[in-house]
Amino acid sequence: MIVVEELTKRYGPTLALDRLSFEVRPGVVTGFLGPNGAGKSTTLRIILGLHHPTSGRATIDNRRYDRIRRPMHEVGAVLDTDAAHPGRSAFHHLACLARSNGIGKARVGAVLDQVGLANVAHKRVGGFSLGMRQRLGIAGALLGDPAVVLLDEPVNGLDAAGIRWIRSTLRSLAAEGRTVLLSSHLMSEMALTVDHVLVVGQGRLLESASVAEIRERFERDVLVRSPRADDLTRILTGLGATVTVGPGGEVAVAGMDASAIGDAAAAASIAIHELTPRSATLEDVYLDMTSKAAEYRATKERTERP
Repeated sequence: MIVVEELTKRYGPTLALDRLSFEVRPGVVTGFLGPNGAGKSTTLRIILGLHHPTSGRATIDNRRYDRIRRPMHEVGAVLDTDAAHPGRSAFHHLACLARSNGIGKARVGAVLDQVGLANVAHKRVGGFSLGMRQRLGIAGALLGDPAVVLLDEPVNGLDAAGIRWIRSTLRSLAAEGRTVLLSSHLMSEMALTVDHVLVVGQGRLLESASVAEIRERFERDVLVRSPRADDLTRILTGLGATVTVGPGGEVAVAGMDASAIGDAAAAASIAIHELTPRSATLEDVYLDMTSKAAEYRATKERTERP
C-alpha cells in the first residue's frame, strides 16, 4: 500500500504540496487527477525518492522507496517515456535494467511479448513512435513483476487498440491484488479504467472516492420513456418531482430516484420502456472540483465562429 502523510513541498517561495495525505490500496486501479500545477508529478517523484519533501513522508509498505533493497521487484514506475537511450535496442535497454536488479534475461523477453514489442525487440528505440515508447516504459515497469505500479500519463501516444490494452493490463494487475496508481488528463479514459479517484488542486487533496460513489453523489436525473408520458408526468409532479419533457417525448425526472419512479408507474399501471439514472460524467465532476485550482484558464469560452 502507498501512504502519503502530511506531504509538504516548497520550491523556494512556491508551495507545490500543502499537507497532502492519501492512501492507495491494493486490488483497485486508482486514478490521480488534477490540473496542471496541482502537484501530481511532484507527489509521484517524492513517492519514488526522486525529490525530498519539505515535511511529511511517503511510504510503500511502510518503507521509503530509497530503503527498498531491490526496488524493481517491488515497485514499477513510468514517469518519462524518453528514459530509454535512443541508440539502444528495446531488448538491451530492458536487459540493463534487469541486470541492475538481478532479473534474468528470460523475463526481458517475456515483458516485451506482454506489451506487444517482441517483433521490434532488437530495433533502436530512437526509431520508435511515442506509443511504442510508452509500451517500452510499461515493459520496464513490469520487469520485476512488482506488487506496486505507478504510471504517469500511460495512454499518451497510444492508439485505440493500445488504450484498450493498457486498460485491460491495469485491471488485470489490480485483480491480482497489486497496487496500481496512474495519473492522466484523459477523463473519458479514466472513467473507463479506474475504480477510485484522488483529485488534487494547488497541492491539496480535493476528493478521495470510488467512481461509483461519485456517480451516485452527482446523480442529475432519471431518463424515462413511456407511451403514457403525459399521465406519468402528472403523477410524478404530484409527488414533488421536477419533470421536463423532451422533444422526443422522453421525460427527465429530478427529485426522485429510479426505484420510486418505477413504483409510482407500476401503481398507476403505466408501462415503462426505459428508466435510466443519469449522473454527471467524471469529467464534469473533475472540472467542477478543480475550477478554482486550475493554473491556466481561458478568460472566456468561444462557442461561435466569427
